[in-house]
Amino acid sequence: MKRSPILLTLLLALLLSACATPQQERPFQMRNLAKSDIDMVTDAHIAEVNRLSRELMLKLYRRNPRELAKAPPGTTIAQRMYQLFESPRKTRFNELNNRYGIHAVPLAFDPAFEGDRVLALMVGISGMIHSAYNGQDEFFLLDEIDQQKLYNSARNLEKIAWQLNSARQANSEPFLYSNGLSEVGVGNLSFARTFGKLIALQDMMARIVADTQNRTINKVLHGMTSTVLLPI
Repeated sequence: MKRSPILLTLLLALLLSACATPQQERPFQMRNLAKSDIDMVTDAHIAEVNRLSRELMLKLYRRNPRELAKAPPGTTIAQRMYQLFESPRKTRFNELNNRYGIHAVPLAFDPAFEGDRVLALMVGISGMIHSAYNGQDEFFLLDEIDQQKLYNSARNLEKIAWQLNSARQANSEPFLYSNGLSEVGVGNLSFARTFGKLIALQDMMARIVADTQNRTINKVLHGMTSTVLLPI
């Protein structure tokens, strides 16, 4: 496969980002011989978005302990994470009326929903991102990926981040606590940073696919205040 300048530049940026935190060197595996450059980059993106999604889920449960209390007795955060991120992933939750991906997100901001809002939001986010990668955790030669799905997932993450900060219940409390400012204007903005990283990764992957496959991304204009998510 021809290596374009933009692909090499973006790959270098990803590698430099990965070097920001200590990483263990991965041993060579025979199956890597069946991977192209784009497959290796895709695998790296999947690993990082999964790591960030886990981080986001942990932060949400710590900030909103009341939500885990709505789960079946004895449920732990570790069990929730296992369901969402370990293979095979669980995609049907009776608690969410079996909604998954973008169809689960609205439950987190639905006044009538009495279940675990963190679960609803993270089943939505993780399922949406997983669907953007065709439901695959690893890519090989001949596997294809749709740049538009990746782009749409990035725009959806922007909308979800806006809803998380702006949506309020009838008593003016947020449906889920996330970012917060103190009286002096300084507070917890780690949620915004995590969302920003996820959005950047999905946008970068969309650009890489579009560039290497000579495809065009349909850059849809959408109002941030709209709660309608783009299809994946």
